[in-house]
Amino acid sequence: MKNYKLSLAIFTVAIVWGTTFLSIRIAVETIPAWFVAGIRQFMAGIIMLIILLYRKQFQWIGWKNLSHQFLLSFLMLVVANGMTTVAEETVTSSLTSLISACSPILIFLLSVAVGIQKFTIRALIGISMCFSGILFIFWDGIHDLRNPDYAVGILFLFIAIAGWATGTIFTKKLSVQNYNISLNLFYQFIFAGSLQIIFAFLFSDNYNFENWSFKSVAAMLYLAIFGSVAAFFAYHYALTKVSPVQVSILAYVNTIISIFLSWLILNEEISAKFITAAVLIIFGVFVINYNKEMFKKQRINNP
Repeated sequence: MKNYKLSLAIFTVAIVWGTTFLSIRIAVETIPAWFVAGIRQFMAGIIMLIILLYRKQFQWIGWKNLSHQFLLSFLMLVVANGMTTVAEETVTSSLTSLISACSPILIFLLSVAVGIQKFTIRALIGISMCFSGILFIFWDGIHDLRNPDYAVGILFLFIAIAGWATGTIFTKKLSVQNYNISLNLFYQFIFAGSLQIIFAFLFSDNYNFENWSFKSVAAMLYLAIFGSVAAFFAYHYALTKVSPVQVSILAYVNTIISIFLSWLILNEEISAKFITAAVLIIFGVFVINYNKEMFKKQRINNP
């Protein structure tokens, strides 16, 4: 932590990604979800293009790499981010962040299925804890699933998790050429943003632009500038200084911050059972992904 740039990067990722679910919930109050997701990603792509042009790094990445980036974009931005945004029209941001925190479970199970990881007793314990947490959430509120909008929102969240997990496995299993990370991100953002804006016009019942509130627009801009661009750069900078396992600890911090802010700002009800579920899920995910490297000191190379 003597490296102030690393400290700033970690702080940025923890805080910004911890506010993402809250910002989405505010944005979709008056803006249709697909517009929120599409404009957010398209704006992030334009910002990335400006950065690339300024650095004179903008170039063609080749058809093969482009196809990889489009596939990743579809899975992790269109499906995962898009479905999560749509879900938050009917599901609270605190519940969304908690369910989304379960994504490492599916990532782990898929990793076992394709031979990247081995199944262990510790993993079984962690998965059991996570599923216990999910049961805690829905046990008393199972009747809420009779509400079609709420049920569809929950379904979309699990589809989003599946999209994120599949995209993550894709990057691990296949040899995807990195080239310039900023270039890859530009193509991903532009593709996702364009497709999601098309979805917005196709699937939004009412997109009266004059009804979009200043608060919702501000939240959408925040998601584009900080949630998509700033946090991404901070995350990848942190990865150059510490191990991926150490950076993964931020996922647990993000969930805690998101739940707290949802309670503080949006007055979302956080019951004792919800807190119990959160503890079970977060600790279960931690058990699955635990590695001794998480807490080992590592030498930080100066840039």
